[in-house]
Amino acid sequence: MDRTTKTIAEFAHDIRPGMLSESVVHETELRMVDALGCLIGGLDSAPAVIARRLAALSTSSVAATAAGLSTPTTLELATFANTIMVRYLDFNDAYFGQRGGGGHPSDLIPTALALGEACGLSGTDLILLTVIGYEVLAQLAITGTLRERGWDQGLYTGVAAAVMTGKAFGASVEELGNAVSLALTPHVPLRVTRVGELSMWKGAATAEAARVGVFAGLLAKNGMTGPPEPFEGDDGIWQRVSGKFELNLVAEPDRYVIEQVHTKYRPAEYHAQGALDLAVRLHQEFPVERIERIDVQTYFLAWHEIGSEPAKWDPKTRETADHSLPYLIARTLVDGELGLGSFTDEKILDPALRPLMHRITVTENPEFTARFSAELLVRLTVTLSSGEVVVRESAHPRGHVRNPMDEAEFDRKFDDLAALRSPADADRAHAIRDSFSTLDQVGNVAPLIARLGNLEAAR
Repeated sequence: MDRTTKTIAEFAHDIRPGMLSESVVHETELRMVDALGCLIGGLDSAPAVIARRLAALSTSSVAATAAGLSTPTTLELATFANTIMVRYLDFNDAYFGQRGGGGHPSDLIPTALALGEACGLSGTDLILLTVIGYEVLAQLAITGTLRERGWDQGLYTGVAAAVMTGKAFGASVEELGNAVSLALTPHVPLRVTRVGELSMWKGAATAEAARVGVFAGLLAKNGMTGPPEPFEGDDGIWQRVSGKFELNLVAEPDRYVIEQVHTKYRPAEYHAQGALDLAVRLHQEFPVERIERIDVQTYFLAWHEIGSEPAKWDPKTRETADHSLPYLIARTLVDGELGLGSFTDEKILDPALRPLMHRITVTENPEFTARFSAELLVRLTVTLSSGEVVVRESAHPRGHVRNPMDEAEFDRKFDDLAALRSPADADRAHAIRDSFSTLDQVGNVAPLIARLGNLEAAR
């Protein structure tokens, strides 16, 4: 196998629970609770209903639970459905590097949960799988360029899911290498998923990547081989997708990625978080009727992702709205906060909001781009009807690793998501959360994960 594939395979094979500090274990449990809350919030979303409908058609001797289904389904379809739920609200964590490559590592937590249930793993094993997923996804994402070349982040999500699956089933280094190859070779996703008016697929693309990654891991464990040089060989990833890169992945690093991810304080694309902090302050300072114009300056990635396309000034779907900086700022200025209730069809399509949105401009500031990712700079220059100009600036939004949420804020976020459910469901959700808080002390996790099936999905 090529060197990059071997690096990933050996990392996943060699890492052991004893290599994880108490801090890493605690952070992993916290991330799982955060992802669980997001899953509960997305339980009845339209794409989750579709995924659950498919999952209900299938079962397997190696089965796992899709939240809201009382009967277990296949490992792959449980992963697919639950990842959609975690991802749907755009409320789960984020990680990115200096060049802007990144993703949402907690997209992989449903993979760990499904594997833990299907394989009868312990809580300690489940934590280890999660750490492996975070590390593989993040290190690939910040070194192997995708978005600038038109490819989507799910490519590396699939690789991470594949090695997590191999690890859970006790794969050898050679089998893990084949899992990596089988996740990559047939599954190179397009970034059109996140361009223009966004569809349901925006929240389902990494779920699909995780699903095929699980299948790749199962194929490899059962003897299927893939091209031995998927990264570095002729017509491989380096040549056709990412360009050459050097992967930094060791089984016992100084600090694990899971300790460095950013948490979303509000349910919106991560690079809007700083602007939303400022918009809440501005709402408290000035009536929205006094605002004549808002000029937003930010770094390239924020501008390009959520403030550069015409569709972002006229969102028609939930998926576009939570990736529209003009919508997010305008909605917050009017309502005083951006929350789970900010994305109803009535609010997204509100014609009264359009004039304010069209008084918002978004431009890249090259200096801010140069200072990314150490600082996530955003500057709002507000011109009032009196002619007064007010400038507000943010560098580290709430939830950023340099401005972290405390555990009370994590609890409040979970409570808000659980409150979307019926009282009985909210009680079930809190009981599951409490189990996650001592996950490393749990033996077989299957009964714990199976409780997700008790959540009552809308039919």
